[in-house]
Amino acid sequence: MPFEISPSDLKRRLEHGDDVVILDVREPEELAIARLDGAVHIPMGEIAGRLHELDPDKEVVVICHHGIRSAQVAGFLAQRDFARVVNLTGGIDAWSCTVDPRVPRY
Repeated sequence: MPFEISPSDLKRRLEHGDDVVILDVREPEELAIARLDGAVHIPMGEIAGRLHELDPDKEVVVICHHGIRSAQVAGFLAQRDFARVVNLTGGIDAWSCTVDPRVPRY
């Protein structure tokens, strides 16, 4: 099972300048409501066909709405030799509640 990271820990890492790729696996209509700047967007259903767009040597933090789909995608990536993949606990909803209330909740 992939490692998880809390929204506050991710915020600290981003503020520190850590080199992480944020992979948002939500659908386009969800992205239109709430998003994290700089995130790579590949909907969950397209991940398998778009793996070539991701660098398996980079740390990847996978996010979705509540952390369920992203956990599945993180597990999928880990099985495909992405050694440094983590799931954002609670998803963008938890990010909005604990880190940045300017990100709309839905």
